Amino acid sequence: MPQMTFMELIRKVLEEEQRPLSPAEIWQIAQAKGYDKSLASHGKTPWQTIGAQLYVDVRDNPRSLFAKVSSRPAKFVLRSLLESRGLKALEAAARTVTPTVTPYTEGDLHPFLVYYAFHQLRAYLKTIRHQLSHKKDYAEWVHPDMVGCAFPFDDWNPTVVEVSQLLGNTAVKLYSFELKRELNFSNLREAFFQAVSNSSWAHEGYLAAAAIANESDFRSELERLSTSFGIGVIHIDVEDPDATEVILPARYKETVDWDTINKLTQLNPDFEAFLKRIKTDYTTREIRRERYDPVPSREELLSKFACVEKPA
Repeated sequence: MPQMTFMELIRKVLEEEQRPLSPAEIWQIAQAKGYDKSLASHGKTPWQTIGAQLYVDVRDNPRSLFAKVSSRPAKFVLRSLLESRGLKALEAAARTVTPTVTPYTEGDLHPFLVYYAFHQLRAYLKTIRHQLSHKKDYAEWVHPDMVGCAFPFDDWNPTVVEVSQLLGNTAVKLYSFELKRELNFSNLREAFFQAVSNSSWAHEGYLAAAAIANESDFRSELERLSTSFGIGVIHIDVEDPDATEVILPARYKETVDWDTINKLTQLNPDFEAFLKRIKTDYTTREIRRERYDPVPSREELLSKFACVEKPA
């Protein structure tokens, strides 16, 4: 395939899609179709390069092929298409287009988060199966997708562990995780407040996703929500598990909400089993890893993802 410039790539994607797209969506589609391989180089943030070139071209070029049709998020379309069909028709057509989705389920992401938590947070995770909950209507936004616990055994002298237990400060850290395949403007608020609701009981709560929109407006709103409510954000890298990272830290809470923990124990047997496991492991100071979600190897994760059908 002959090499393309960014502007040529943008034009090709917009011509084929025939609908308004954000810079991040343009790049995502270009990757799915393999057009990114035709660029000489694209750096670490190609979606930002796409956005910058589009902004400048629309602003400064009277003969620009492109037009900006929205601001939150910023979306662009071919000017000729806008003039021939009109904005309302384009928006209506866009709503009938099946959105570009990630080629994996939320369940596929669980092992990636387990791997990250074990190696980076030194925490052991357990999946909470919502279908096992009692009073389902009440429990819809109560428990998270995964919970975790980090023990102090590796860092503390055994005597310190015993004394801390006597004084009621065990240094056990409880985590709550809400997982999504994607985070963008269309689902940000629902996903975020679901994480807030489901994580109120833990020391730290996180919203984790594999595909996180890169528009500056979106990232600003994500950061604002994180700062306001103390929920952290984790980007799960399904192509390089070791590159998974916390992009926005969670605010640590000194005490946990025991009333909510008690309700969760009554609602869901997985959560009750998780608490019993913590009690046993802390008492014996021997962590039974097989009682939590299994920690996969990097090779197992890469093999698992390679078997997922990618979009053509």
